[in-house]
Amino acid sequence: MKIYFKYLLILFKSQMEYRTSFWLLTIGQFFIPFSVFAGLYFLFERFGQIKGWSFYEVALCFAVIHLAFSISECFARGFDSFSSLVRAGDFDRLLVRPRSTFVQVLGSQFEFTRFGRLMQGLIVLSIALSNLSIEWDVIKGMTLFLMIISGVFIFTGIFMLAATMCFWTIQGLEVANIFTDGGREMAQYPLNIYQNWVTKFFTFIIPFGCVNYLPLLYLLDKHEGNGYLYMMSPLAGILFILPCLFVWQIGVRHYRSTGS
Repeated sequence: MKIYFKYLLILFKSQMEYRTSFWLLTIGQFFIPFSVFAGLYFLFERFGQIKGWSFYEVALCFAVIHLAFSISECFARGFDSFSSLVRAGDFDRLLVRPRSTFVQVLGSQFEFTRFGRLMQGLIVLSIALSNLSIEWDVIKGMTLFLMIISGVFIFTGIFMLAATMCFWTIQGLEVANIFTDGGREMAQYPLNIYQNWVTKFFTFIIPFGCVNYLPLLYLLDKHEGNGYLYMMSPLAGILFILPCLFVWQIGVRHYRSTGS
């Protein structure tokens, strides 16, 4: 991880060379999700609740997903923009270096301006928690923390799968945005408001349900049966990264140079 933090420091210094641009982009990232949250507020202002969920309960779900997405987009940006490395043939240089391609691609780009989106997520999280009557203890605190971490792993895994497709398609495919941006928009609401097949797909295939629904039931004491199963569900989201790493290695083995 030493080389990863070197990448981190180098790219942070390079982005801070243009501080005005950096802070303007950060402020812009703060306000980008604002319209989405405003839409969420007006939706509940009109209807009061959605399938038994109150505004502040959904706001908690919204905050967790946007925090996870902003962290992943900041630190896993190398996979999100991976097609440029393949298209220019620069991935060839990564293959001859005595370091993991995963670490090198992960450290190839960071978007520190995404901290603006992160700040808004923290504000929404604090608003939601201050208006919810949750009996906090160490286990529930750890569950909330694991929800965010699990979301980071899921979004990073999706970025990796989209990047792996570039080994065959060269260009990045916009269809991947269905599961990145689309997944973020979908997962900011509890999954049980959707049709049954959607809930099952985004629980057992792409495990957003292990971030925004099952552990949320545990935090809000809405679960039935053994609460520890709901509390441990974010671990399934973290494990989602393992098959993504396996698919990535398959893609690396099948890579054919596009450089000159």
